[in-house]
Amino acid sequence: MKVSSTPSMVNPSTDDMLKKISSRYTLVVLASKRARQLLEGKKCHVENVSTKYVTNAMEEIFEGKVTFNEPSI
Repeated sequence: MKVSSTPSMVNPSTDDMLKKISSRYTLVVLASKRARQLLEGKKCHVENVSTKYVTNAMEEIFEGKVTFNEPSI
């Protein structure tokens, strides 16, 4: 039996998420805003729906089903 060298409570892992989102702060804000929308009753766009709103939000972000616009400086 093979055990992962980096255990993760969140799937996809934070390292995988940071390949799609440039900063941890942006990831946290985006996931929290989306999780709040799911809590308020918005439709979830992933197939394997979890009972955890943050997990669903992270999956949506990872799959590219939730997007955001970075402000220009």
